[in-house]
Amino acid sequence: MNAMQKEFVDFMLEKHVLKFGDFITKSGRPTPYFINTGCYDDGSSIARIGAFYADCLHEHITDDFDILYGPAYKGIPLATTTAIALSQRHNINVNYSFNRKEAKDHGEGGNIVGRIPQSGDKVVIVEDVITAGTSIRESIAIMNKLGNIDIVGIIVSVDRMERGSVSDKTAINEIEDQFGIPVFPVVNIKDVATYIHDEYPGGSSIIDDAMIEKIHNRIVIA
Repeated sequence: MNAMQKEFVDFMLEKHVLKFGDFITKSGRPTPYFINTGCYDDGSSIARIGAFYADCLHEHITDDFDILYGPAYKGIPLATTTAIALSQRHNINVNYSFNRKEAKDHGEGGNIVGRIPQSGDKVVIVEDVITAGTSIRESIAIMNKLGNIDIVGIIVSVDRMERGSVSDKTAINEIEDQFGIPVFPVVNIKDVATYIHDEYPGGSSIIDDAMIEKIHNRIVIA
């Protein structure tokens, strides 16, 4: 892990975004850890997570895109703060949008807020994590209904490295193979667990050997 990635893990632990124990994911799977981006709950922390996303995006995609899209609900603040950070840190001014869970039947109507993607636009999807890939597939379907949208990448905070929903590959590999869209995580869970256990102050009390084994048992090697 590089210095930025270690700083990101420190930040997740500081904000209690990353927790270890026994949890159930949205897809119904048991998991020994949980990532709750809802814990970025103040101005300083939401600005900081935007900076991490913006730096990851700028490294891998640079400025060759038109719109950041954040799926409701957690993708909404992530797309917003990433757009701000891109402007402030990299002098890149891009549009952003997000969806409503229910279409609005008055005013401007529809279920997209912000810049509505149109045929020919290049879009980057901003998500918290990909577990089974359900939310990402829903976002891709929304883009397809809007026109010939070119989704040039997906940015997530953590690659869970777990089996996807339709094969023995990871959820990220499934998305990349099925749709040809590259996915760029800030960090992956294998490196995160190893860093906390081996280097983070007091980390062996956060992740002991048994927890390391639980995490490694869930990892799919691409």
